[in-house]
Amino acid sequence: MPTSQSGRSTDTAVEDTERVPAEDSVLVTLETHEDPQKMSALRRWIAVFVISLGALCATSASSMAAFTETGMAEDFHVSHEVTILGVSLFVAGLGVGPLLVGPLSEVYGAYDYPALISYILFLIFTFPIAFAPNITVFLIFRLLTGFCGSSFLSVAGGSVSDLFPDSKVVNPMGVYTASPFIGPTLGPLIAGFINQNIDWRWTYRIDLCWIFGQCILLFIFSQFVPETYAPVLLKKKAARLRKQTRNPKYYAPLDRRQGSLASAVLISCYKPFQLLLFDRMALLLNTWNALLLGILYLAFQAFPIIFEDKHHFNLQMTGLSFLGLGIGMLLALSTLPLWNRLFEREAKKFDGTYPPEVRLIMGQVGGLFWLAFTTYSGIPWIVPIIASVPLGAGIFFSFMSTFMYLVTAYRPISASAMASNSALRCIFAAAFPLFAGPMYDRLGTVGATALLAGLTTLMAPLPFIFFCIGERLRKKSPFAVH
Repeated sequence: MPTSQSGRSTDTAVEDTERVPAEDSVLVTLETHEDPQKMSALRRWIAVFVISLGALCATSASSMAAFTETGMAEDFHVSHEVTILGVSLFVAGLGVGPLLVGPLSEVYGAYDYPALISYILFLIFTFPIAFAPNITVFLIFRLLTGFCGSSFLSVAGGSVSDLFPDSKVVNPMGVYTASPFIGPTLGPLIAGFINQNIDWRWTYRIDLCWIFGQCILLFIFSQFVPETYAPVLLKKKAARLRKQTRNPKYYAPLDRRQGSLASAVLISCYKPFQLLLFDRMALLLNTWNALLLGILYLAFQAFPIIFEDKHHFNLQMTGLSFLGLGIGMLLALSTLPLWNRLFEREAKKFDGTYPPEVRLIMGQVGGLFWLAFTTYSGIPWIVPIIASVPLGAGIFFSFMSTFMYLVTAYRPISASAMASNSALRCIFAAAFPLFAGPMYDRLGTVGATALLAGLTTLMAPLPFIFFCIGERLRKKSPFAVH
């Protein structure tokens, strides 16, 4: 069964159909020229670029708020702890959104409704943030914008894998996977320069311009590259043939789908939590990912403490300190051709199809301890920035390997597996910034960062463990393929 790397199964609709006698109905199929994977390479890579830019824009907006907290606290007369909710609520919206947008994309496609409309709402709901009269309005619409911006963290990834065969999807999927994690490191860089020189509200006004430009790109993209999700393409073709021939017997799998959209949303909501509660592999891997993303978002509070208090950086210099994380992710992205060759060699060992655990080899790279012990004020400022490079690379490798593992090991319910990962990740990412200040005040920069490094070290053996005994564990799982 072909499944997208984001977890969206291209045969989901087929599994839910009623068997209709051939003599009574005509099942529509796609011709070769209608297959999205048969489009030119340039056209498909343009689509990947636009999709990745959408994810980059949404996740950059999540972290920009960290550099507006001082100005917000002064204007709205609230404590710094309250302003941190601007980051936390946005990330919470990113976690909840895929539970609804995922089922909608399997009925309406990725672009005609879910992605394009949600991004337009993302633009509209950013206006009240940029011109918020009080903290309540600001926080409510931060949650809503996170919810609307989440479509490019769920639906769009499926479109990337729909455009490429499994043998060639690693590179484009790597570009897409990198964008939502480079985005949070790009946000502070942009916001640092803005808040150093002009009012904090301009952070969101400039973000508005970016989101508007992204909406224009998405509209052009929707005209330039058609819908990529096969069941929706079949549904549209069947409707077109019924209209042209006036023959009601033409149908697509989605036309015979059992159950309502509401039931699909309900299943989408509870199946991820079943995985977390009853599947040890999913729980541990998702917790590992959640811890890493929590640390990344905690860095938006920790880096100002490290670089402003210890090295006396101003806002724009502190924003630049995130370059190490971003460079690490880009360096990791550049190694994908090497990983492709490794996977090809592994495939030969298993007669062309290697087990899902092979994907976890990529997650065995990265570390945080070096950064922990470079946060003393006597150590030159460039050293902790350099130390953050392997952390950024490790974050990319960890997420890339886990994403590919989940959609392979949990193929029948891969969408739910990815949703469980997204929900737990965003819970951690929303919570971690809230206790960053008290933790660094009590433990100091070295102690607090070393504590986080210790936590990641406890989770580090998981890729090695699953690589060695993963097949046996999968056979015991009630959800994974055996």
